[in-house]
Amino acid sequence: MTETLTNWAGNITYTTKELHRPHTHDALAALVAESARVRVLGSGHSFNTIAEPGDDGVLLSLTALPPTVDVDSTARAVRVAGGVRYAELARRVHEHGFALHNMASLPHISVAGSVATGTHGSGVTNGSLASAVREVEIVTADGSTVTIGRDDTRFDGAVTSLGALGVVTALTLDLEPDFEVSQHVFTELPLAGLDFETVAATAYSVSLFTDWGRPGFRQVWLKRRTDQPLPDFPWAAPATEAMHPVPGMPAENCTQQFGVPGPWHERLPHFRAEFTPSSGAELQSEYLLPRPHALAALHAVDAIREHIAPLLQICEVRTVAADRQWLSPAYGRDTVALHFTWVEDTAAVLPVVRRVEEALEPFDPRPHWGKVFTTPGEVLRGRYPRLDDFRALAETMDPAGKFTNTFVRDFVHPLS
Repeated sequence: MTETLTNWAGNITYTTKELHRPHTHDALAALVAESARVRVLGSGHSFNTIAEPGDDGVLLSLTALPPTVDVDSTARAVRVAGGVRYAELARRVHEHGFALHNMASLPHISVAGSVATGTHGSGVTNGSLASAVREVEIVTADGSTVTIGRDDTRFDGAVTSLGALGVVTALTLDLEPDFEVSQHVFTELPLAGLDFETVAATAYSVSLFTDWGRPGFRQVWLKRRTDQPLPDFPWAAPATEAMHPVPGMPAENCTQQFGVPGPWHERLPHFRAEFTPSSGAELQSEYLLPRPHALAALHAVDAIREHIAPLLQICEVRTVAADRQWLSPAYGRDTVALHFTWVEDTAAVLPVVRRVEEALEPFDPRPHWGKVFTTPGEVLRGRYPRLDDFRALAETMDPAGKFTNTFVRDFVHPLS
């Protein structure tokens, strides 16, 4: 039976006629080997055509494969199957007395898809989710499996790879000892006089939220490790009720606030794992730029807020430490990330997205690979110093371009 296949938000309808869900590694390898074009659909939380294989291609899901989560306490590592989502991975890791260094705001996203697109959490010293990877297992074009670790010269191109090298069936991640986090929310942080570096370093993870209806930030979420000092935050008032980042949405869907300590995986995300996100009510864009430009970038966005606010649900500002992944938006530079959650109206949102990109243009922004953006391919390619190295790697591992698609050819690998 032909399925109508869409992404999580419903703004993308895939042209492929079927979503394949192999139940074994051998079945997956055989399907890859016999197919002319292959892309993988993770949890569907991308807002563009990055997963689109085309009407002559195969769209794969890894959700029917065994959901392996193997913790190696001696090596302080976990091997996790590509289809597993962060909520399940985190629960299993926590049961063994360990932790991941960071999590994204939504724990419902797949591990492999998040890593492949440079998805991140927050914290001035916390790298993207990909920075925890120590080994990646990939089914390549002929159906064989290659394992690439940190000692391999291909490693920095193979982790955040946009699915352009093969099907990632497993990742091995670094672990650290279990820790607890308390979450503190503040309201109405002014933009005028903001010392962004000081504010961003106040806690282990810091998020600033604004609707851009007026200058400044409506909420600040501080996530403090309980083995670190209690943050002093004199610039804004403590929240007096539980908050949701988006005004009017129910706070019970969010992780515990008011400084109540809890396990890392129940505080680092903004949303509870047991909360099922609604589908189709938003579009998202995100731009990552050098952190020294944070304040200037915020003022540039503030200058066009009258265009942004009518179509915006919420904007979140976070930090990410520099990493080494060639296609990571945080490659080579400590980063500030400006994330925009828009209303679901593509025609109205795209011109405003372009206005945001024009405002941020002086600061060398790199859009998140899985979000809505309009940056031309020739411009975006110039913002990745190791792009030629990635192209050479892709041509070696996938000479026929089996794992490319229009998105990859436009933005990364135009010669495919």
